[in-house]
Amino acid sequence: MVQYRRNRVLGGSYFFTVTLRDRKSTVLIDHIELLREAVRKTREVRPFTIEA
Repeated sequence: MVQYRRNRVLGGSYFFTVTLRDRKSTVLIDHIELLREAVRKTREVRPFTIEA
């Protein structure tokens, strides 16, 4: 398990990338609504903005 470091500063910015082990897979595109819904639900509990 990767040990991520988190700088918990109010107003801080984070960068993340979503990738799959199989880079040729289309599962993220095929199921994009599931990813969007997960982001929506997470934002309800932990509000954040997406800048790009």
